[in-house]
Amino acid sequence: MTENDLLKKWLNDELTDAEKDAFSKQPDYAINQNIIDKAKHFKASQFSKAEDFKTFKANYQNKTPVKRLTWLQPFISIAAALIIGFGVYFTFFNSDIVEVKTLIAQQTTTSLPDQSTVILNADSKITYDSDTWNTTRRLNLEGEAYFKVAKGKTFDVVTPNGTVTVIGTEFNVKARKAYFEIMCFEGIVKVTSDTITEQLVAGETFRILNKKFTQSKTIDLEPQWTNNRSSFKSVPLKKVFDELERQYNIKVLFKNTDLSRVFTGVFVNDNIENALISITKPMNLTFEISSPKQVLIHGNKN
Repeated sequence: MTENDLLKKWLNDELTDAEKDAFSKQPDYAINQNIIDKAKHFKASQFSKAEDFKTFKANYQNKTPVKRLTWLQPFISIAAALIIGFGVYFTFFNSDIVEVKTLIAQQTTTSLPDQSTVILNADSKITYDSDTWNTTRRLNLEGEAYFKVAKGKTFDVVTPNGTVTVIGTEFNVKARKAYFEIMCFEGIVKVTSDTITEQLVAGETFRILNKKFTQSKTIDLEPQWTNNRSSFKSVPLKKVFDELERQYNIKVLFKNTDLSRVFTGVFVNDNIENALISITKPMNLTFEISSPKQVLIHGNKN
């Protein structure tokens, strides 16, 4: 009788006393008995006949390690994406973020929820949350804007260059690349930029230009650009021509021109030739309008 035949009869409790004695002396008897003893603690949902034991044993001996539940991974990824998606939704869509922006050669006036007024210069943008405006008057500015703030709680203008804080006043903020300037026309303005904090009253200006801080005075009652005139005081020519491009939607090219020279003066925002004359004549430069969208500036050939 083969080993498998003995095992089959043992499972069916059909062994004779002599066969039982022989079966108990087999090397795997203890293992088989342990399996049977532990199986008594479970209830089988289906009954397997002894004739199937050869198949069972072959499967048991050749079993492969249990695979991890990798099928869960796609669902975990989907769940994570949904969580992020809901976060974005409730951050941006469920909050009333208002954005007002102007294009090149454009200005616009807008009212805030507290009836404060903002006039945006060309190529500028403000954003704020109208849901929280009554408790926190705070907006973000990129570019240049003139503010007429209604009296009330603290009013913050946050820019990449620094923050301007007021209660109720009129002031202008210019926040361009490497150019941060605040002009106070009424009331008191607090300005914070990096390690510098200053308080301005009407007629005072604050400026950080190319990392250099200066303060000065102004006799203007409002920013000149609101009346179609761009005004500069000791500003490098590069910044002046940047503003010209912004106001007229043109490209300015240069030949033998020192753009680090400083300019003090005004140009109009509604006539390109007059504007170019205002800039070039006092700086001993010449200009050439090579196309409707392009201007060439000639410097001295010294």
